Amino acid sequence: MSGGVRRRLLPGALGVLVLAYPLLVSGFPVYERLGALVLLAAIGASAWNIVGGYAGQVSVGHSSVVVYTHLGWPPIAGAPLGMVLSVGVAAVIGVPTLRLSGHYFSMATIAVAELVRVLSSTSDFLGGAQGLGGPAMPRTVFDLSFISATPFYYIFLAVLAFLLGLTWWMERSRMGFYLRAIKDSERAARSLGVSAGRYKLYAYMLSGAFTALAGSLYLCMFGFVDPESGFGILISVKMVVMAALGGAGQLFGPLVGALILVPLEELSNSYLGGRGAGLTFVVYGAIIVIIARFLPSGLLSLFERRPSRPIAKPDPAASRPASGHAD
Repeated sequence: MSGGVRRRLLPGALGVLVLAYPLLVSGFPVYERLGALVLLAAIGASAWNIVGGYAGQVSVGHSSVVVYTHLGWPPIAGAPLGMVLSVGVAAVIGVPTLRLSGHYFSMATIAVAELVRVLSSTSDFLGGAQGLGGPAMPRTVFDLSFISATPFYYIFLAVLAFLLGLTWWMERSRMGFYLRAIKDSERAARSLGVSAGRYKLYAYMLSGAFTALAGSLYLCMFGFVDPESGFGILISVKMVVMAALGGAGQLFGPLVGALILVPLEELSNSYLGGRGAGLTFVVYGAIIVIIARFLPSGLLSLFERRPSRPIAKPDPAASRPASGHAD
């Protein structure tokens, strides 16, 4: 089988495997839940990848924004409201913070995330430090309360496919070209007439909308959210590390990172229990160091085809004996 045929068959085989995964692990609730968690984490990391991977703005304060309604509506009904609220917050925060760059921008977003976490922990409307819970018993199918994780797997898969499709389209649009130009050199992009501030803000708002959606899906699956699980700094760090490990600025980079880190975290929690509570921070710190030192472009860069360097042909004139006369 030729290499071209294998490259065409591989995506189809992987797609069939992804669709059939719940059937392959049927009867093993742990692995069903693990598959859903990988996809949920990939949604959050892919949302961060829009602003951090393509635009080069490393926001580590881009946490999940979860809206739980007090009107008796299904929890998922709060998702559109949460997305709108997140876009508005991103617009308000993005105008001043996107003027910063590098670690100054990162520190600003950390400060904003910590401020929101503190405010949410003191708000009775948001449940305070105890958080909020969903319906104790499913009322309708719209509550998205299932015994098995398989329905969540396919819901998350559909959302991730839509997000990846949108990102793929953005890559090939004018916005994608502008964001990559800004990432390479914002000063050069501005000199060519690119409105860097405006397009970075667009990316920030789009990323915030899908991060909020990921938070709403988290609430639907777990039925509970508190300030730490919604706005904790570790949530932001996870998204950054997943995208960077797989390949920030690459379409499937966040998914590859989620496929590695989520099972690793779940297995460590399962086997070590409370003793491994701090192991996650150690692992993430080690991964950050390794990426920065050896794989700045992520794991997917290892599979990129590099053009072979042409073999230089000897110059016939160089092999001629010197005539002793000046040319």
